[in-house]
Amino acid sequence: MDRFAQMEFFVLTAELGSLSRAADRLGLSNAAASRMLTALEDRLGARLIERTTRRLWLTEAGRDYHQRCSALLAEMAEADAAASELSLRPRGTLRVTCSVSFALLHIAPWLPEFRLRYPDLLVEIVAANRYPNFIEAGIDVAVRTREHEGDSGITVQRLAQTRRVLAASPAYLSQHGRPRAPGDLARHPFLVYSLAADPYVLHLERNGERFEVPITAAFESNEGQVICAAGRAGMGIVVQPLYLIHDDIIAGRLSPVLEDWRLPPLTINLAYQSRRHLPAKIRAFTDALREYVRSSNLEARWDAV
Repeated sequence: MDRFAQMEFFVLTAELGSLSRAADRLGLSNAAASRMLTALEDRLGARLIERTTRRLWLTEAGRDYHQRCSALLAEMAEADAAASELSLRPRGTLRVTCSVSFALLHIAPWLPEFRLRYPDLLVEIVAANRYPNFIEAGIDVAVRTREHEGDSGITVQRLAQTRRVLAASPAYLSQHGRPRAPGDLARHPFLVYSLAADPYVLHLERNGERFEVPITAAFESNEGQVICAAGRAGMGIVVQPLYLIHDDIIAGRLSPVLEDWRLPPLTINLAYQSRRHLPAKIRAFTDALREYVRSSNLEARWDAV
């Protein structure tokens, strides 16, 4: 900071042609300004300014130093302006990570609308069902279904909540029968999402009554859409969030079972690195996605069948 202040003071003095006017511009006393010039010349081991009571002029070393410092300070000012502009106007590349299902069903269809609003912003979607490290992957925003991040430097904001439901195809239920109580689930094969927190146990609740039901996997995958496709084909019962299977249920391709029993819901969160000055591209994306979820009434759709 001392070196920068000395350079700034020297350039201003050279341009104004006056030590006292430069001191006044920077809010310094004449004595403090004189000490700063002396300290600069002592640090460089060179005389930069010659002066009399009536005028001052730059030495050869001073002229060369002024030229270099002026260029450096101008470049720094330009860098500050560019950074400030990026913080105010969404530009550049925004890297967003979310599950494959959420990307295909909700992010990709909405992106054209977002792109129209922010044409200078390139959005790169990193679709992954395991969560990459923010720093290593260069991620700006993550859409995730977990409450906490291991890094305390990550900000987590709730986007929506979605109910998880049990469902099967009409053909499967016609052939194997519809479960009427939690105990009936033991005789049914399940299509298991292998990345779930507790994939082989169902935690069911109804009016304060709770059941833990171990399940048998007939098929498992780390991708929810693969599981839903197997469910539509009649392979067994799926356990999936409504943000993924709502349309299948409305269309009759899957039918909910044990509707009066509830599974623990999933909270969908937005996560990004905590920063004092949040880049405009992150603020624009998170605000717009929250508005999309709200205006489309998605949370209500994801909590009812």
